[in-house]
Amino acid sequence: MLQVSDRTAEERLSKSTWLALAAMALGVFVIANDFTALSVAIPRIEAQLHTTVSRAQWVINGYALVFGVLIVTGGRLADLFGRKRAFMVGASVFAFFSLLSGLMPTVVLLIICRALMGVGGAVMWPAVLGLTYAILPPSKKALAGGLILGVAGLGNAVGPLLGGWLTDAATWRLVFFINVPITAFAMLVTWREVPESATPTAERGIDYRGIALLSAGTVAVLLGLDLGTDGGFGRPTVLGLLVLGLALLALFFVIERRQGDTALLPADVLRNRVFSAACVTVLFMSAIFFSALLYLPQFMEKQLGFSALASGAGLLPLMGAFALTSFAAGPLYNRLGPKIVVSAGVAFLATGIFLLSDLSRSSTYSSLVAGMIVLGVGVGLFYSSITTAAVTALDPSRSSLAGGIVYMCQVAGGAIGLGLNTAIVLAAATLTDGIKVAFRVDAVLAVIGLGVCLAFVHGPKRSAAHAASPLAHHRVRALPSDGARATAGPRRSSVLARSPA
Repeated sequence: MLQVSDRTAEERLSKSTWLALAAMALGVFVIANDFTALSVAIPRIEAQLHTTVSRAQWVINGYALVFGVLIVTGGRLADLFGRKRAFMVGASVFAFFSLLSGLMPTVVLLIICRALMGVGGAVMWPAVLGLTYAILPPSKKALAGGLILGVAGLGNAVGPLLGGWLTDAATWRLVFFINVPITAFAMLVTWREVPESATPTAERGIDYRGIALLSAGTVAVLLGLDLGTDGGFGRPTVLGLLVLGLALLALFFVIERRQGDTALLPADVLRNRVFSAACVTVLFMSAIFFSALLYLPQFMEKQLGFSALASGAGLLPLMGAFALTSFAAGPLYNRLGPKIVVSAGVAFLATGIFLLSDLSRSSTYSSLVAGMIVLGVGVGLFYSSITTAAVTALDPSRSSLAGGIVYMCQVAGGAIGLGLNTAIVLAAATLTDGIKVAFRVDAVLAVIGLGVCLAFVHGPKRSAAHAASPLAHHRVRALPSDGARATAGPRRSSVLARSPA
């Protein structure tokens, strides 16, 4: 009984751990909030900085593009040189260029500062994910994915409302200024309460060639998709960027196989089938989620006559369900395991987007609410659970890198999905007809993603909490014939769940 009590006490979260989790949550919140907060401020930026809407959109696109390109590199560097150190450096860059962004007098300088904010965010995000998994005990690892994705959903949901309120009440520049005190507080708590964690390896070389190839290839592909979405995919510039990007990415994977332990994507990551399946599933599901985020406001504004701020508020059923479900996904993951929870998330995504595809010119906002809630539940179940499944499929020393790769797949899947959906919408006779067809294609993608989940995403039948519990351990050891299994079982779970710190 004393041993059971000791193990239970170890699994409790201390005050220091809760403070550390709060710091990580604040870091995620400012990054996620910045993806959406400026969406309603673009017209004001366009007017005050005397620019065009196409140029002003790069205030958002530049941040997202740099973030998506560098996040894998940020994850690898965090694993090698310390996640706490990476977080502090990334947060400093993010806060400094947030301050400068709020002071910039021209749109070109603003876009440059936003891109540099993306550099800071790309280092912060995987470091936060790695630190969160590192500071939690084995039975609470699933809480990390739920916390990060839940706060991210909350930041995305609050972003348009906060950005609209600050822009209307004072100035859009406050959207940047508010990042500074929040980030500074997160840095202070992290410095005081979060232990350092890094890969315990002597080989810490940086794969500069891999970083250059992956960055250039990803930039070319994402830029080609972005330009294709705006002006069509048949233009020579767009086709050239896509071909160049895919060629560079193919060369990257060829070279990575020869790099050994210093590779940006080590061999054990490339060979892991569960991790690869998780990334493929994220690509499919992100196409659905990002398309809904773009075309639901389009329908609300152009068909229902909503303002930009009202359409942002109109997404609250989706984003609220996303945030709330993300927080509940951790306990469900521990109880039911990855296959059931991830597959349920995909099923909800498929059902939600199919319900939303039932659009017509007579549709009202109330007819969208049920579909948005179902879709939000799917997003909340899926992203937090697939992140945990992907990260724990690899050695704990790869957790920040794994988080970076998963998020890059999310950005890439979103870009590909927007390109596909936009092509469908533009080919239709009306906006409503185009969204209807596009969302039904998205539902088919979700069914394909469900097949991948059922085939490859798996985990132990017993939950992580149960496998780590002293009672389960005691029962296995009590059976003499299972001595070898008792030795192998706990050792295996410790590899998946131990904290590098």
